[in-house]
Amino acid sequence: MNLQTQIPFSKKSNNLIDYKSNILLLGSCFSENIGEKLEYHKIQNTQNPFGILFHPAAIERLIANAIEHKQYTEKDVFFHNEQWHCFEAHSQLSHTSKEALINGLNANLNSTFNKLQNATHIIMTLGTAWAYRYLKTGEFVANCHKVPQSEFEKVLLSVEDITETLKNIIAQIRSINYNVEVVFTVSPIRHIKDGFIENTQSKAHLISSIHQIIGNKSSYFPSYEIMMDELRDYRFYSEDMIHPNQTAINYIWERFKMVWISEDSYSIMDEVDTIQKGLRHKPFNPDSDAHKAFVEKLQARILKLKAQFPHFK
Repeated sequence: MNLQTQIPFSKKSNNLIDYKSNILLLGSCFSENIGEKLEYHKIQNTQNPFGILFHPAAIERLIANAIEHKQYTEKDVFFHNEQWHCFEAHSQLSHTSKEALINGLNANLNSTFNKLQNATHIIMTLGTAWAYRYLKTGEFVANCHKVPQSEFEKVLLSVEDITETLKNIIAQIRSINYNVEVVFTVSPIRHIKDGFIENTQSKAHLISSIHQIIGNKSSYFPSYEIMMDELRDYRFYSEDMIHPNQTAINYIWERFKMVWISEDSYSIMDEVDTIQKGLRHKPFNPDSDAHKAFVEKLQARILKLKAQFPHFK
């Protein structure tokens, strides 16, 4: 008896991720769930240099600014609730010092350009088609930073607008890194604060737009569909009943691994996993001979891997 409907998957035939790959992850917070898995297994990656970006217009702005080598100045930041913020970045980059924020923005933008230029894969997770336009400038913001909502207009980006935005993103990336593989996915996290119907409409706009632009060296991974269909049970959600719990994240990761990661890397991933678990082991008696021998063997395994992969930390 089959108690679950499953989405059919097949291994990609080329441009697979391995330990030579360099991955840039951009977008919704689900991209960080995948990034944490890559980080755990020591696959080279960079996650959201400007913090979580929920909608495609914010991602387009970041990529354009990086490629055009924008320099942030005082006019790009503002003071609110005892911190300095930038509408183009997540609040995790905000700072009590204006100079520190500006320097951080410029450093992270330079890093973004380098990552875009050298990435083998870019994984882009779109979270919502709802965006906020700042009325004073007429531009969409990446984050409102708890500025009063009366200063913004809430807009549902149309399928046509999102499609054009994604085309621009692809063109900009290809202008400096023609061979990079771009993987789009839609976040399985429901934006219920927008409303149940509004969330469904938003996800539909994102999915429809993505499928109009994928093609050569750009593809779609169905994170949202896995959550909505294969994992259609609240036991796969965290306590807020909105975010996937760790079991769901692990499940989607295994699907991603099966599709996108080279089987030649599996044995190394298993070895890294064994070492990671060993590092987290809490001994009953740290001074025992058995534990000292365990630590020595673990260090030997670490040194062997680092000799093969110098970028491992």
